[in-house]
Formats: sequence, structure tokens, C-alpha cells
Amino acid sequence: MSGSAFNAFKSRVPVAWSPKLYITLVRGLPGTRKLHRRTLEAMRLRRCHRTVEHRTTPSLLGMLTQVKRLVVVETEEMYNARKQADEQRRALRPPLVVSHAPTPKPAAAPEGAGQ
Repeated sequence: MSGSAFNAFKSRVPVAWSPKLYITLVRGLPGTRKLHRRTLEAMRLRRCHRTVEHRTTPSLLGMLTQVKRLVVVETEEMYNARKQADEQRRALRPPLVVSHAPTPKPAAAPEGAGQ
């Protein structure tokens, strides 16, 4: 499971303190404890792969500690970098122009001219 998207998300651990945290739910709710479901509901996380923005407070950090295996936490810089990379990947590319016209054949040189 080392190549899963969940582990790719988890590798983005915030290293610097940030006034805002972006929290994304990456694991589903079925099969989780009721306490964890209520904690996620308090953080306004109800569906998988949805992101919410919160101010960094001690109570929020405690909630994140409780549900750390279900969510991914990003700082503002990390979130903006990820969104920018997604936009670049989804950006419109220039159209591919394919010409189906037959290519003109070069004029054949007269047989005696090349000698």
C-alpha cells in the first residue's frame, strides 16, 4: 500500500506553523467510531475528498490528533501549491493539428541532367 494516494497525501506533513490549516477527509466514514464521526462533523467534513479551511487553535489541533488517520492537514502554502499544480495539469492544451492533405512529391530530375 506504499503507492496509494492516501500515503501520497500523508507525506505532505505541515512543517511550519500556519494561521490557517486546510483539512481534507481522505478516508471514508463507514466503519469508524461514532466519536470520530462526530469530531469530523464538528469540523464540517462530511464527504470524502472534501477540503475545509480552519484557523489554527488548540481545540482544532486536539480534534486533528483524534482523527489523524482519516484526514490530511496542509498549510496554506501547501494547499495553494497543490491547487496550482492541479490547474496546470487540467489546463487546456493547444489543439493538435493534423493535416491529411497528400504531400507533394518532389519533381523528378531529367535522366540526363545529373550526369
